[in-house]
Amino acid sequence: MEIRKVTLIGLGAMGSFFAPRLAEGLGDGAFRVLAEGARKTRLETQGVTLNGVTYRFPIIEPSVKGDPADLIIMAVKDMGLDQAIMDIRNQVGPNTLILCVMNGTESEEKVAAVYGWEHVLYSYMRISIVMDQGIANFNPDGGFVHFGEKDNTVLSPRVLAVKEVFDLCKIPYVIDDDMLHGIWFKFMCNVGENMTCALLGIPFGVFRTDEHANWIRRSAMREVAAIAQKKGIDIGEREIEMQEKVIVRLPFENKPSTLQDLERGRKTEVDMFSGTVIRLGEELGIETPVNRVLYHGIKVHEAENERLKTVVK
Repeated sequence: MEIRKVTLIGLGAMGSFFAPRLAEGLGDGAFRVLAEGARKTRLETQGVTLNGVTYRFPIIEPSVKGDPADLIIMAVKDMGLDQAIMDIRNQVGPNTLILCVMNGTESEEKVAAVYGWEHVLYSYMRISIVMDQGIANFNPDGGFVHFGEKDNTVLSPRVLAVKEVFDLCKIPYVIDDDMLHGIWFKFMCNVGENMTCALLGIPFGVFRTDEHANWIRRSAMREVAAIAQKKGIDIGEREIEMQEKVIVRLPFENKPSTLQDLERGRKTEVDMFSGTVIRLGEELGIETPVNRVLYHGIKVHEAENERLKTVVK
Protein backbone atom coordinates (compact mmCIF):
# COMPACT_ATOMS: atom_id res chain seq x y z
CA MET A 1 0.00 0.00 0.00
CA GLU A 2 1.42 3.36 -1.06
CA ILE A 3 0.06 6.87 -0.58
CA ARG A 4 0.81 9.17 -3.51
CA LYS A 5 -2.19 11.53 -3.51
CA VAL A 6 -3.69 13.31 -0.47
CA THR A 7 -6.86 15.38 -0.18
CA LEU A 8 -7.53 17.67 2.76
CA ILE A 9 -11.02 18.86 3.64
CA GLY A 10 -11.03 21.66 6.20
CA LEU A 11 -8.23 24.23 5.82
CA GLY A 12 -8.73 25.78 9.25
CA ALA A 13 -6.54 25.54 12.34
CA MET A 14 -6.04 21.79 12.22
CA GLY A 15 -5.79 21.65 8.44
CA SER A 16 -3.04 24.28 8.48
CA PHE A 17 -0.86 21.85 10.46
CA PHE A 18 -0.79 19.51 7.45
CA ALA A 19 -1.19 21.59 4.31
CA PRO A 20 2.22 23.29 3.79
CA ARG A 21 4.18 20.14 4.54
CA LEU A 22 2.03 17.89 2.39
CA ALA A 23 2.23 20.33 -0.52
CA GLU A 24 6.03 20.54 -0.27
CA GLY A 25 6.65 16.87 0.41
CA LEU A 26 4.32 15.39 -2.20
CA GLY A 27 4.97 17.82 -5.05
CA ASP A 28 2.74 19.20 -7.79
CA GLY A 29 -0.67 17.61 -8.26
CA ALA A 30 -0.36 15.18 -5.36
CA PHE A 31 -1.89 17.39 -2.65
CA ARG A 32 -5.14 19.31 -2.94
CA VAL A 33 -7.80 20.93 -0.78
CA LEU A 34 -11.44 19.95 -1.25
CA ALA A 35 -13.66 23.03 -1.48
CA GLU A 36 -16.40 24.65 -3.52
CA GLY A 37 -18.42 27.85 -3.78
CA ALA A 38 -17.37 30.93 -1.82
CA ARG A 39 -14.82 28.98 0.19
CA LYS A 40 -13.10 27.79 -2.98
CA THR A 41 -13.03 31.34 -4.34
CA ARG A 42 -11.60 32.71 -1.11
CA LEU A 43 -8.87 30.06 -0.92
CA GLU A 44 -7.91 30.63 -4.56
CA THR A 45 -7.86 34.42 -4.35
CA GLN A 46 -6.80 35.20 -0.76
CA GLY A 47 -5.24 31.91 0.26
CA VAL A 48 -4.25 31.31 3.87
CA THR A 49 -1.33 32.89 5.71
CA LEU A 50 0.54 30.47 7.95
CA ASN A 51 3.48 31.69 10.00
CA GLY A 52 3.85 34.71 7.75
CA VAL A 53 3.71 32.84 4.43
CA THR A 54 0.65 33.06 2.17
CA TYR A 55 -0.32 29.80 0.44
CA ARG A 56 -2.74 29.12 -2.38
CA PHE A 57 -3.08 25.37 -2.50
CA PRO A 58 -4.60 23.49 -5.45
CA ILE A 59 -8.37 23.10 -5.07
CA ILE A 60 -10.53 20.19 -6.18
CA GLU A 61 -14.33 20.38 -6.04
CA PRO A 62 -16.47 17.63 -4.45
CA SER A 63 -18.25 17.06 -7.79
CA VAL A 64 -15.06 15.94 -9.58
CA LYS A 65 -15.18 12.21 -10.34
CA GLY A 66 -12.52 9.73 -11.36
CA ASP A 67 -9.67 11.23 -9.32
CA PRO A 68 -9.78 9.57 -5.87
CA ALA A 69 -7.18 10.18 -3.17
CA ASP A 70 -5.04 7.56 -1.47
CA LEU A 71 -5.45 9.44 1.81
CA ILE A 72 -8.16 11.87 2.91
CA ILE A 73 -7.58 14.06 5.96
CA MET A 74 -10.80 15.46 7.44
CA ALA A 75 -10.15 18.51 9.62
CA VAL A 76 -13.59 20.13 9.81
CA LYS A 77 -15.65 21.33 12.75
CA ASP A 78 -18.16 18.96 14.29
CA MET A 79 -21.12 20.85 12.83
CA GLY A 80 -19.64 20.40 9.35
CA LEU A 81 -18.90 16.68 9.63
CA ASP A 82 -22.11 15.36 8.06
CA GLN A 83 -21.67 17.56 4.99
CA ALA A 84 -17.96 16.71 4.78
CA ILE A 85 -18.77 13.00 4.80
CA MET A 86 -20.94 13.54 1.74
CA ASP A 87 -18.44 15.89 0.09
CA ILE A 88 -15.60 13.33 0.09
CA ARG A 89 -17.63 10.64 -1.70
CA ASN A 90 -15.86 11.11 -5.05
CA GLN A 91 -12.47 11.16 -3.32
CA VAL A 92 -12.95 7.67 -1.87
CA GLY A 93 -11.58 4.91 -4.05
CA PRO A 94 -11.16 1.17 -3.38
CA ASN A 95 -7.98 1.67 -1.32
CA THR A 96 -8.49 5.16 0.11
CA LEU A 97 -7.65 5.70 3.79
CA ILE A 98 -9.42 8.35 5.86
CA LEU A 99 -8.10 10.20 8.91
CA CYS A 100 -10.72 12.29 10.70
CA VAL A 101 -8.53 14.43 12.97
CA MET A 102 -11.36 16.34 14.64
CA ASN A 103 -12.20 16.60 18.30
CA GLY A 104 -14.64 14.24 19.96
CA THR A 105 -14.98 10.48 20.24
CA GLU A 106 -17.48 9.56 17.53
CA SER A 107 -16.28 10.99 14.20
CA GLU A 108 -14.62 7.75 13.08
CA GLU A 109 -17.82 5.82 13.71
CA LYS A 110 -19.79 8.30 11.63
CA VAL A 111 -17.35 8.11 8.71
CA ALA A 112 -17.13 4.32 8.90
CA ALA A 113 -20.94 4.04 8.91
CA VAL A 114 -20.88 5.49 5.37
CA TYR A 115 -17.62 4.18 3.89
CA GLY A 116 -16.76 1.15 6.04
CA TRP A 117 -13.99 0.53 8.57
CA GLU A 118 -11.73 -0.75 5.79
CA HIS A 119 -11.22 2.91 4.86
CA VAL A 120 -10.97 4.47 8.33
CA LEU A 121 -8.11 4.82 10.81
CA TYR A 122 -8.39 6.45 14.23
CA SER A 123 -6.75 9.85 14.69
CA TYR A 124 -6.66 12.97 16.81
CA MET A 125 -4.52 16.10 17.24
CA ARG A 126 -2.51 17.44 20.17
CA ILE A 127 -1.53 21.00 19.23
CA SER A 128 -2.72 24.51 20.03
CA ILE A 129 -3.35 26.61 16.91
CA VAL A 130 -5.27 29.88 16.71
CA MET A 131 -6.59 30.86 13.26
CA ASP A 132 -8.44 34.09 12.55
CA GLN A 133 -9.61 35.18 9.09
CA GLY A 134 -7.27 32.82 7.31
CA ILE A 135 -4.20 33.76 9.36
CA ALA A 136 -2.44 31.45 11.82
CA ASN A 137 0.86 31.68 13.66
CA PHE A 138 2.00 28.61 15.54
CA ASN A 139 4.95 26.37 16.23
CA PRO A 140 4.70 23.71 13.50
CA ASP A 141 6.72 21.32 15.66
CA GLY A 142 4.84 22.11 18.86
CA GLY A 143 2.37 19.26 18.56
CA PHE A 144 1.53 15.97 16.90
CA VAL A 145 -1.09 14.10 14.96
CA HIS A 146 -1.85 10.76 16.60
CA PHE A 147 -3.14 7.98 14.35
CA GLY A 148 -3.45 4.24 13.97
CA GLU A 149 -5.62 1.18 14.26
CA LYS A 150 -7.48 0.59 17.52
CA ASP A 151 -4.49 -1.51 18.69
CA ASN A 152 -1.01 -0.70 17.32
CA THR A 153 1.22 -3.10 19.22
CA VAL A 154 1.97 -4.46 15.74
CA LEU A 155 1.77 -1.87 12.95
CA SER A 156 -0.60 -2.76 10.12
CA PRO A 157 0.17 -2.07 6.43
CA ARG A 158 -2.36 0.78 6.55
CA VAL A 159 -0.58 2.45 9.46
CA LEU A 160 2.81 1.94 7.83
CA ALA A 161 1.56 3.59 4.63
CA VAL A 162 0.46 6.73 6.52
CA LYS A 163 3.66 6.69 8.55
CA GLU A 164 5.68 6.66 5.34
CA VAL A 165 3.96 9.70 3.87
CA PHE A 166 4.16 11.61 7.17
CA ASP A 167 7.87 10.84 7.38
CA LEU A 168 8.32 12.04 3.80
CA CYS A 169 6.46 15.30 4.53
CA LYS A 170 8.08 15.82 7.96
CA ILE A 171 4.74 15.81 9.76
CA PRO A 172 5.18 15.16 13.50
CA TYR A 173 3.15 12.14 14.61
CA VAL A 174 2.63 9.58 17.36
CA ILE A 175 1.25 6.08 16.86
CA ASP A 176 -0.48 5.20 20.14
CA ASP A 177 -0.48 1.57 21.22
CA ASP A 178 -4.10 2.10 22.33
CA MET A 179 -5.87 4.70 20.18
CA LEU A 180 -9.16 4.67 22.10
CA HIS A 181 -7.31 5.51 25.29
CA GLY A 182 -5.63 8.44 23.52
CA ILE A 183 -8.85 9.71 21.96
CA TRP A 184 -10.72 9.59 25.26
CA PHE A 185 -7.81 11.17 27.14
CA LYS A 186 -7.83 14.08 24.70
CA PHE A 187 -11.63 14.30 24.88
CA MET A 188 -11.46 14.46 28.68
CA CYS A 189 -8.90 17.27 28.50
CA ASN A 190 -10.90 19.14 25.87
CA VAL A 191 -14.10 18.95 27.88
CA GLY A 192 -12.38 20.21 31.01
CA GLU A 193 -10.28 22.95 29.42
CA ASN A 194 -12.26 23.98 26.35
CA MET A 195 -15.62 24.19 28.09
CA THR A 196 -14.32 25.92 31.22
CA CYS A 197 -12.45 28.58 29.26
CA ALA A 198 -15.50 29.20 27.06
CA LEU A 199 -17.92 29.54 29.96
CA LEU A 200 -15.64 31.84 31.97
CA GLY A 201 -14.08 33.74 29.05
CA ILE A 202 -10.51 32.97 30.12
CA PRO A 203 -7.32 31.89 28.29
CA PHE A 204 -5.42 28.72 29.14
CA GLY A 205 -2.99 30.65 31.33
CA VAL A 206 -5.55 31.22 34.08
CA PHE A 207 -5.28 27.51 34.95
CA ARG A 208 -1.73 28.16 36.18
CA THR A 209 -2.94 29.91 39.33
CA ASP A 210 -6.74 29.98 39.69
CA GLU A 211 -8.03 27.07 41.77
CA HIS A 212 -11.68 27.98 41.13
CA ALA A 213 -11.20 27.52 37.37
CA ASN A 214 -9.23 24.35 38.04
CA TRP A 215 -11.99 22.93 40.23
CA ILE A 216 -14.45 23.28 37.34
CA ARG A 217 -11.94 21.86 34.85
CA ARG A 218 -11.06 18.82 36.95
CA SER A 219 -14.67 18.13 37.93
CA ALA A 220 -15.75 18.11 34.28
CA MET A 221 -12.84 15.79 33.44
CA ARG A 222 -13.84 13.35 36.19
CA GLU A 223 -17.32 13.04 34.70
CA VAL A 224 -15.74 12.08 31.36
CA ALA A 225 -13.45 9.60 33.12
CA ALA A 226 -16.42 7.93 34.81
CA ILE A 227 -18.12 7.46 31.43
CA ALA A 228 -14.93 6.14 29.84
CA GLN A 229 -14.45 3.64 32.65
CA LYS A 230 -18.02 2.41 32.15
CA LYS A 231 -17.18 1.89 28.46
CA GLY A 232 -14.07 -0.12 29.33
CA ILE A 233 -11.50 2.64 28.67
CA ASP A 234 -9.09 3.05 31.57
CA ILE A 235 -8.61 6.78 32.15
CA GLY A 236 -8.88 8.59 35.46
CA GLU A 237 -6.83 10.39 38.09
CA ARG A 238 -3.52 9.28 36.58
CA GLU A 239 -4.33 11.03 33.29
CA ILE A 240 -5.76 14.09 35.05
CA GLU A 241 -2.48 14.42 36.94
CA MET A 242 -0.50 13.97 33.70
CA GLN A 243 -2.42 16.85 32.12
CA GLU A 244 -1.52 19.18 35.00
CA LYS A 245 2.04 19.26 33.63
CA VAL A 246 0.79 20.07 30.12
CA ILE A 247 -1.70 22.81 30.91
CA VAL A 248 0.87 25.01 32.67
CA ARG A 249 3.16 24.93 29.60
CA LEU A 250 0.58 26.27 27.14
CA PRO A 251 1.12 29.91 26.05
CA PHE A 252 -0.69 32.06 28.62
CA GLU A 253 -2.93 33.96 26.18
CA ASN A 254 -3.83 31.00 23.95
CA LYS A 255 -7.54 30.31 23.85
CA PRO A 256 -9.31 27.04 23.01
CA SER A 257 -11.51 26.75 19.95
CA THR A 258 -14.85 27.11 21.75
CA LEU A 259 -13.89 30.44 23.30
CA GLN A 260 -12.55 31.62 19.94
CA ASP A 261 -15.87 30.71 18.32
CA LEU A 262 -17.86 32.59 20.97
CA GLU A 263 -15.69 35.69 20.66
CA ARG A 264 -16.26 35.68 16.89
CA GLY A 265 -20.01 35.19 17.19
CA ARG A 266 -19.97 31.65 15.77
CA LYS A 267 -21.71 28.46 16.79
CA THR A 268 -19.56 26.25 18.97
CA GLU A 269 -18.90 22.53 19.31
CA VAL A 270 -20.48 22.42 22.78
CA ASP A 271 -22.87 19.66 21.63
CA MET A 272 -19.90 17.46 20.73
CA PHE A 273 -18.16 18.17 24.04
CA SER A 274 -20.44 18.62 27.07
CA GLY A 275 -23.51 17.62 25.05
CA THR A 276 -21.95 14.20 24.37
CA VAL A 277 -20.98 13.82 28.04
CA ILE A 278 -24.56 14.52 29.10
CA ARG A 279 -26.02 12.10 26.54
CA LEU A 280 -23.63 9.28 27.38
CA GLY A 281 -24.11 9.91 31.08
CA GLU A 282 -27.86 9.46 30.67
CA GLU A 283 -27.33 6.27 28.66
CA LEU A 284 -24.92 4.79 31.21
CA GLY A 285 -26.53 6.01 34.42
CA ILE A 286 -23.75 8.48 35.34
CA GLU A 287 -24.53 11.92 36.77
CA THR A 288 -22.93 14.83 34.88
CA PRO A 289 -23.92 18.01 36.78
CA VAL A 290 -20.80 20.02 35.96
CA ASN A 291 -21.10 19.36 32.23
CA ARG A 292 -24.77 20.30 32.38
CA VAL A 293 -23.80 23.71 33.76
CA LEU A 294 -21.08 24.09 31.14
CA TYR A 295 -23.46 23.06 28.35
CA HIS A 296 -26.31 25.38 29.30
CA GLY A 297 -23.97 28.26 30.17
CA ILE A 298 -22.27 28.14 26.77
CA LYS A 299 -25.67 27.90 25.08
CA VAL A 300 -26.55 31.18 26.82
CA HIS A 301 -23.45 32.79 25.30
CA GLU A 302 -24.42 31.47 21.86
CA ALA A 303 -27.94 32.84 22.22
CA GLU A 304 -26.61 36.23 23.28
CA ASN A 305 -24.35 36.32 20.24
CA GLU A 306 -27.37 35.67 18.03
CA ARG A 307 -29.36 38.40 19.82
CA LEU A 308 -26.56 40.90 19.32
CA LYS A 309 -26.43 40.10 15.60
CA THR A 310 -30.14 40.92 15.40
CA VAL A 311 -29.65 44.18 17.30
CA VAL A 312 -26.84 45.23 14.96
CA LYS A 313 -29.01 44.57 11.91
